Amino acid sequence: MNPWAVIATGAVIAGYAAVSRRLATTPVSGPMVLVTCGLAIGPLGLDLIDRAQDGEITRALLESALALLLFTSAAAIRRQELRRERSLPERLLMVGLPLTMALGWLGAWAVLPGPGMWELAVIGIVLAPTDAALGQQAVSDERVPAPVRHGLSVESGLNDGIVLPFFVLALAAAGGGHHGQDGPLKAFLLALVASSVIGLAAGWLGAVVLRGSAARRWSTTGWRQILVLAVPATAYALCVVIDGSGFIGAWVAGLAFGSVLRGGTPADRTTAKDGDVSRTIEFGDRLGELLAALSFLLFGAVILGPVLEHVNWRMSLYAVLSLTVIRMVPVAVSLVGAGLRPPTVAYVGWFGPRGLASVVFGLIAFEAELPHTDVVSGVIAVTVGLSVYLHGASAAQLGAQYGAWYAKALRRDPGLREKGPVS
Repeated sequence: MNPWAVIATGAVIAGYAAVSRRLATTPVSGPMVLVTCGLAIGPLGLDLIDRAQDGEITRALLESALALLLFTSAAAIRRQELRRERSLPERLLMVGLPLTMALGWLGAWAVLPGPGMWELAVIGIVLAPTDAALGQQAVSDERVPAPVRHGLSVESGLNDGIVLPFFVLALAAAGGGHHGQDGPLKAFLLALVASSVIGLAAGWLGAVVLRGSAARRWSTTGWRQILVLAVPATAYALCVVIDGSGFIGAWVAGLAFGSVLRGGTPADRTTAKDGDVSRTIEFGDRLGELLAALSFLLFGAVILGPVLEHVNWRMSLYAVLSLTVIRMVPVAVSLVGAGLRPPTVAYVGWFGPRGLASVVFGLIAFEAELPHTDVVSGVIAVTVGLSVYLHGASAAQLGAQYGAWYAKALRRDPGLREKGPVS
């Protein structure tokens, strides 16, 4: 990579870190800053980063960021929270997400002539998962009721892992990569079954070792942090070796890791807490955020920049539909009967930004050399780019407006459904 590109990247990350708290209360989000700076140092600007020359570095960074975030997000989920009757995350994931993929597929068929049925399915699936980082103020503003913030966060943490099997199968059916030669059945067995088994074993073993080591005080906090990072890395690599899905392996490893780590006897949990295990997991989360920040900068430089040179009105139209109708209608359907007021349904429906997962899946689809790969990758890039700016710019203002509405509504009706308890 060009040394000046490294210097520019470091300066951007350091500069944003220095003013991140100040920007948190403004319409300017972190991803907006990073993507804009990426466009400035990419082919549309200073031309310090080139996709052809830096493609391997870009893919390695993007995939590392996604694998780590999949792992840490899944590890943070508590199963009992998902079992609550009529919970918001359960509705969004079990009803809203499948409807979003299906409607995205149908919308792509109506708007994008040329790509085949399974290529259109890839588009609908890739643009279904959400990324709370793009509208962070929307899920961190304490004026927004806790169940809504919690529901959006849990949805963002789990939906990218849930869509992975559908993405692998659709990509295989579309003829992409080595799975295109082996067929969807073998892709299913390797990516979903074998990779899940590997992830389950890696997550279980990593959590058992970490909990036992912390309970007996055999390890230092620093090396426990390394152990946590080694779990998704090992699961990912083992899945790649068998031609499976490293992302599914990392996600399942996170689910198993978090479940086992919170299990065990009360004495184990108490001793583990004294050993500061929670901080070791949080370190992986912070590292994932750093990698995600770098990913958004590279997305602007080597993916979005080149796409903007040949974007057309059909791509733009589908991007708008993806962020509005294709997201908001399934959310509204999934929340029927939940007792939530229309402002809440609209708020949850709007804050479904597309982010890192869509970028990485789109990059994989691009490198799979599909028959209409330019259209597929172009639509994905334009949609994510539009989401970065629309959701980032609206998060603070809409969060404040919705919070003000909630406060007034709660005074009129103390039994408001949005007030439900969250652990």
